[in-house]
Amino acid sequence: MTQPLFIFEMANNHMGDTAHGVAIIRAMRDACAGFPFEFAFKLQYRDLDTFIHPSFKGRNDVKYVKRFEETRLAREQFQTLLDAMRECGFKTVCTPFDEASVDLIDAQGIEIIKIASCSLTDWPLLERIARSNKPVIASTAGATPEEIDTVVSFFLHRGRPLTLMHCVAEYPTPLENLHIARVEALRRRYPEVRIGFSTHESPGHHEPVMLALAKGATVFERHVGLPSPTVTLNAYSANPQQVRSWLEAAWRALRLCGSEAWPEATADEAASLASLRRGVFLTRDVAVGEVVDESAVCFAFPPVAGQITANQWSKYSRHVARQPLLAGTPLLAETVDIHHERERVLAAVTAVRQLLQEGNIVVPGKSDLEISHHYGMEQFAQFGLVMITVINREYCKKLIAMLPGQTHPEQFHRKKEETFVILHGRMTLWLDGEERQAQRGDVITVQRGVKHKFFSDTGVVFEEISSTHFADDSNYSDPAITANPRRKTLLTYWL
Repeated sequence: MTQPLFIFEMANNHMGDTAHGVAIIRAMRDACAGFPFEFAFKLQYRDLDTFIHPSFKGRNDVKYVKRFEETRLAREQFQTLLDAMRECGFKTVCTPFDEASVDLIDAQGIEIIKIASCSLTDWPLLERIARSNKPVIASTAGATPEEIDTVVSFFLHRGRPLTLMHCVAEYPTPLENLHIARVEALRRRYPEVRIGFSTHESPGHHEPVMLALAKGATVFERHVGLPSPTVTLNAYSANPQQVRSWLEAAWRALRLCGSEAWPEATADEAASLASLRRGVFLTRDVAVGEVVDESAVCFAFPPVAGQITANQWSKYSRHVARQPLLAGTPLLAETVDIHHERERVLAAVTAVRQLLQEGNIVVPGKSDLEISHHYGMEQFAQFGLVMITVINREYCKKLIAMLPGQTHPEQFHRKKEETFVILHGRMTLWLDGEERQAQRGDVITVQRGVKHKFFSDTGVVFEEISSTHFADDSNYSDPAITANPRRKTLLTYWL
């Protein structure tokens, strides 16, 4: 899993006081000590001389104009804050609201550019940001999917690493308006970008960061500040103690989510599960060398140590007695030779999937496969094929794949007529003993009663179009194939 990145947004909480801003940075460094995350601090840049229109400058009746002007910092003061961030081990991030601010970001070597939700489709600003050759994080509050599509396309086309932040621009955000499921929706819609969560709910709520992490967010942002006798934090900014609690919640969630990999069961877990399974018991005597099949066993509780269980009994396994076995006794693993076919089956399916990809052949995502292994899976590399049934009604369509070096033994059909269209590779056919070559684009019709046999040296995929297929209508020339009840494996698989 990607290591989570937590961004502390200072915004204007420095209150226009450099020393207070440095104190916030150092307090947050202490708050995040000991957590195995990446951390960053974020500033906001506005070139106020050009950002605010002259007709609005000095106005106290316009909320944000008053706020921005009261908390103005000079370039040198911002540099002091950046130096403190780097000294404390934080990555540096900045949100510019105008092109001149992007110039300053470049000059100061800030590592990451953040786009505020209000600027997501500010195209003059985005064009300037794209020229900075820096990773971009973009908040998406209030944006439509079509607008986000356009922004994603814009930055990916220019080769910029991009992170999208789910965000709600209500300050503070009521919990019922967080819509954290959108994190998952963004992951599905934009698998090529990183997804995060920019949070504005009251700092006392820890569930949102836990849920966002569980949904797959790996970048988290929240406003932070430091109360003082003269500074009162707003309702959505977190103090150092609240930040530490927030990070503890995220760490708990990360541990609860665990890994997407499939770990082996612990010893205790394996023992617990094994004790609850049904064991395989013999219902009749079995001679040495005899296959122990369903007619000779039953499944019952409890199992004993060393016993084969029902979970290990499948159509892909054969159990051959090493010694005489008595009715009523448990079937112990040490008393039989076990032949596993599952690995061979999965290997065959994997090889066929590769062959289909090489031929650029589209198949249904979930397919019904028929693996023909006429003389057993151990000889599948020499004799066999894989058939994918697309439809079987009054008409039938199948895709047939043969791996390099495979032969399909001679057979004929009494009920169906079939036509083959070669889609990929080449093969040799024998029709009533007459040899012919076929390659991509060739069409061959096999009439009822005509004996046919195939071989491919390259691997081949061909389409079979026929009348209805009947399970009892494959008549092989070699009686040993007809006598083999295990010559086919049927399964549903995702190709």
